[in-house]
Amino acid sequence: MVTPCVAYVSWCYHLPSCSKYPIFPLSYCNGTRQSPINIVSASATLNANLTEFTFVNYDNKSAMKAIENTGETVRFGLTSQTKKPINYLSGIFCNLQFHLHWGNGSSVPGSEHTVDGLHIVNSKSSYNGNTTQAVKDSTGLAALGFFIEVREAANEKPESWYNLTSYLANITTKAGFSLNDLLVGVDRSKYYRYLGSLTTPSCNEAVVWTVFKEPIKVSRDLIDLFSTTVRVNDSTSEHITDIYRYLQPAQPVSTQNNSVTTNSASTACFSLVFPHLSKTHLYCVLM
Repeated sequence: MVTPCVAYVSWCYHLPSCSKYPIFPLSYCNGTRQSPINIVSASATLNANLTEFTFVNYDNKSAMKAIENTGETVRFGLTSQTKKPINYLSGIFCNLQFHLHWGNGSSVPGSEHTVDGLHIVNSKSSYNGNTTQAVKDSTGLAALGFFIEVREAANEKPESWYNLTSYLANITTKAGFSLNDLLVGVDRSKYYRYLGSLTTPSCNEAVVWTVFKEPIKVSRDLIDLFSTTVRVNDSTSEHITDIYRYLQPAQPVSTQNNSVTTNSASTACFSLVFPHLSKTHLYCVLM
């Protein structure tokens, strides 16, 4: 989810009228290149030009300057000293924040792509932080999607995720972990690629999605904390649950090979999103 600089659009995840899925105004979100989608590995087109990414400053443990409950998700702001080039299309895409999507407990997944779940969104550095311009470019934003796989094993409790969930009850503190810490053990060389959109209004079709095949493995008790700890407003309001958009029509998907690391049919999936907006001296990815 990226909040572009556009007029406010009324929509919701949590009101009774929303039911299980968010209500999005059709005038904003009825395009032909909408996200998320169901990724069918066997249908993906092989593309040898999809090379590995170069991540810069993902090891910076002091990069996360603020943790915010937006009423729609938990958002982690990043300092202006983090920078991350990704080998992608061409150029540098930079990150301002990342956020998560989840369902209602570990038994009700909330991934926004059905193959597993975490998202990082970037924007072309040439726009210098001008999101209004970035969302007008069909490849102005780059979203990195990582699936989160629920595990029962006690050793599947990465310290970084233990630390991250410890902030959920008091979402005001700086975090002491890096993006690399959150992505520990994930092979970032294998992924799917497709052209899509933002998954919240105004659903701008300006996103190049990269969905990584290998999931982040996190214990069930930590995953459950998201839907049982974070509330819409104060301690008397309802918990934030089911914060994901339903699947949109399929789009052409490419990959380096057709191997699949996870089985989405038997895996509970949740999403962490890193939005990358065009800005200099941020977490950046060289594409």
